[in-house]
Amino acid sequence: MTDTNPPITFDADVSDDAAVAMQVDILDIQAGVVGVTRLREWGHAALAVQPGEKVLDVGSGTGSEVRAMAELTGPTGEAVGVEPNPKLRAVADQRTTTTREWTRYVAGNAYELPFEDGTFDAVRCERVLQHLDQPQRAIDEMARVLKPGGRLTLLDSDWATAIVHPGDPEVARLCMEAMLTATPNPHSGRRLSGQVVLAGLTVADMGSEALIWPADIVTGMLLPMFVSTAQQAGFITTEQAARFATELQAAAHSGELHMSVTMFCALGRKPD
Repeated sequence: MTDTNPPITFDADVSDDAAVAMQVDILDIQAGVVGVTRLREWGHAALAVQPGEKVLDVGSGTGSEVRAMAELTGPTGEAVGVEPNPKLRAVADQRTTTTREWTRYVAGNAYELPFEDGTFDAVRCERVLQHLDQPQRAIDEMARVLKPGGRLTLLDSDWATAIVHPGDPEVARLCMEAMLTATPNPHSGRRLSGQVVLAGLTVADMGSEALIWPADIVTGMLLPMFVSTAQQAGFITTEQAARFATELQAAAHSGELHMSVTMFCALGRKPD
């Protein structure tokens, strides 16, 4: 198997046009996967954004969820996205049309949000914490910018729940070890409720959903990256990578392929 696929990265300093285009493609593909859609819908219902409120999405990417919240705030409110990558902010701004007058995207990162204490009625953050080596610091920042009585939703994956079937189970385990090693906060999903409490908020609700990848996305994009990451890190050999890829390609053709990871969502409330 020829190693031509770089590991997936969402580093804020990625500026290469091809790498940014890959980020955008991945985010767009994920937005269309049923598991993501269901948990996002649950998260928005739990957050219950109202007309006239000021809301924030931390790590807003292409801006899809900022625009969704802007539709709920209406022109009497404001929807803000914080995104450290300027090229992703440009994509988000370009895609924002009907809610442009009360939607904006600003530079910033989860560790140092560029807002005063108690600015927002509602804050959301999706699949950012898994990429951070100090997730509690980021959640504390989100709690800081919430108004008294404000709501926070955190949606994140727990990579130890990932399932790949069929294929050599030992190679699958090694690939998952590589993923766990490469991810700064791989068990983020299971930690959300405790971290919300540590930030001084009350956990009001929890939700979960399995992100089950369609077979064509697995074989076309995820599988090559998955095995490449493990191979580059020395967890599996070139031969193991090639054999595993062949096994899963065959499983996709027969309809047996399954690749998933569980995502969790926590709703926190700040005391009045």
